[in-house]
Amino acid sequence: MHQYRFITPKRKGKWYNGLQLAQAQANRIGAGFLDAAGHFVQYRGVVLEIRNAPSTDDAE
Repeated sequence: MHQYRFITPKRKGKWYNGLQLAQAQANRIGAGFLDAAGHFVQYRGVVLEIRNAPSTDDAE
């Protein structure tokens, strides 16, 4: 599973488990917005960062 967050020149967003959720929250940090049709519009200079979700295995 992947996690997503947006990074602006001045702020870093939280990690989200879904791309659509990260896009929906991007406006809070000034990374972009959802237009009237529901498409994500990313502002210039913003980077989408993707990572593998941390493992939740309790194996020892």
